[in-house]
Amino acid sequence: MRREEYRNWRHLFKLDPDKLINDEHLDRICLSGTDAIMIGGSSGVTFENTVELLSRVRRYSLPCVMEISNMDSIVPGFDLYFIPVVLNSRQPDWIVGMHQQAVKTFGHRIPWEMIVPEGYCILNPDCEAARLTDSQTDLDQSDVSAYAKLGEQMFQMPVIYLEYSGSFGDMELVHEVAQHLNHARLFYGGGIVDVHTATEAAAAADTIIVGNIVYENLEAALQTVQVKTE
Repeated sequence: MRREEYRNWRHLFKLDPDKLINDEHLDRICLSGTDAIMIGGSSGVTFENTVELLSRVRRYSLPCVMEISNMDSIVPGFDLYFIPVVLNSRQPDWIVGMHQQAVKTFGHRIPWEMIVPEGYCILNPDCEAARLTDSQTDLDQSDVSAYAKLGEQMFQMPVIYLEYSGSFGDMELVHEVAQHLNHARLFYGGGIVDVHTATEAAAAADTIIVGNIVYENLEAALQTVQVKTE
């Protein structure tokens, strides 16, 4: 696939290698009409469970991308590799430290043409991702918009990702951030549990990421794909 193809995606399902999904459910997810499958998670992601999930998804014709959370889980064979840079982390490792170590470790083997940097802003203080990255989450609209503009303009990131992981976010804030972006694509993830929340999120962001509900209520998850036609 062409690298820039992701800029046309409206809906992604995100699958966690550390969570179980049976073949029937995976079949329905991959044939649902979603634009792509993203594989990744905050914890418990290993090379073994990532390559196992990738091999199962590869039976289908849709794009499959990896969102990298640690160097040990990197698996060749994905269409693209999304690299989170947690802009509101208090720990420099999540902004540049681990990224520098990855370049140092893998050097010339990195397929730069397949790399998509994501300027992350994690906004749910109670989620595992916020605790893991020590993110500053008590931010108002102007704070988040400034992070988004910083990521887009200074760091030239093609994706800004607002992550509420486990709770449905402030759609007014998401909409406000979208108004401050000129080129970057705005991804939103967190708390999308049905077609109603999917529609709200899709009205505010360019691309929505649907994750946890896949494992909790498959029928509701499948209905979220409707946002592509609305």
